[in-house]
Amino acid sequence: MEKYQNILAVIDPTTEEQKALKRAIELAQKTNGSITAFLSIYDFSYEMTTMLSSEEREAMRQSLIDDRKQWLENIIATENPQGISIRHQVVWHNRPFEPIIEQAIHHDVDIIIKGTHEHDKLKSVIFTPTDWHILRKCPCPVLLVKDHSWPENGNIVASINVGSEEIEHTSLNDIITQEAVQLGSIINGNVHLVNSYPGTPVNIAIEIPEFNANEYNDSMRQHHEEAMTAHAKKYHIDAGNTHVKEGLPEDVIDEISQQLDAELVVLGTIGRTGLSAALIGNTAEHVIDRLNCDVLALKPEGYVSPLQS
Repeated sequence: MEKYQNILAVIDPTTEEQKALKRAIELAQKTNGSITAFLSIYDFSYEMTTMLSSEEREAMRQSLIDDRKQWLENIIATENPQGISIRHQVVWHNRPFEPIIEQAIHHDVDIIIKGTHEHDKLKSVIFTPTDWHILRKCPCPVLLVKDHSWPENGNIVASINVGSEEIEHTSLNDIITQEAVQLGSIINGNVHLVNSYPGTPVNIAIEIPEFNANEYNDSMRQHHEEAMTAHAKKYHIDAGNTHVKEGLPEDVIDEISQQLDAELVVLGTIGRTGLSAALIGNTAEHVIDRLNCDVLALKPEGYVSPLQS
């Protein structure tokens, strides 16, 4: 069965320009999938209506929901002349990420698509708390989109870690590469693999005079290049589409994606939450903040969302 049959497009209540819905329609046209246009709303003035009766408060809430439903129906009618199957849903919730993730969990969503916001002056992408919650806690693939098309033969960058032989890393490498290859076949894109490796630890070079930094770097580079060659061969990806560079992952991925003018970067996120997320974060989140293209974030096999009961 074709991938991405059940697509959840997150609607932005602050704008008429719905990047996520446009991308969802573009994807559904290629996969014959169906779309749910999902809008979570909440009016904090509702908190100030406690002096009203429960019936009056419910009437107010329902009126707001009905208004947004009509607004959403008009947007769908405008954006969907192709007649793609699009149902819409408006929910009332003061934490918008929760109903989005719960919808994904309970309705077997294949992919969530959400638009990003751009800073008017800096032209950089701004990620909201809702974006980060979805990235960290949603078990299905999450596609964050900017306002541009996916041209024919565009470049897709898959960020992997071939230097580690740990099962969780090799498994996630396979998940990322498989997703990139499948998506590449759907949108007729060119898949590139990118991998970074660390340079010589400065403290070792200083503290151990006999330590040969050049020999260490050469050995490290060779190890990663050989591992990359084997991984690329496994998925029939041309050697010219592989990139192994020294540096931090966020620097290398950003550099390669800019060089290739990538349309999309595919990467894995471990879904860290709680205090460790605040203190440590992870590579995916450092990368996502800097990229100027669409990002598809994937979870490792067996990931369980904290919202799953």
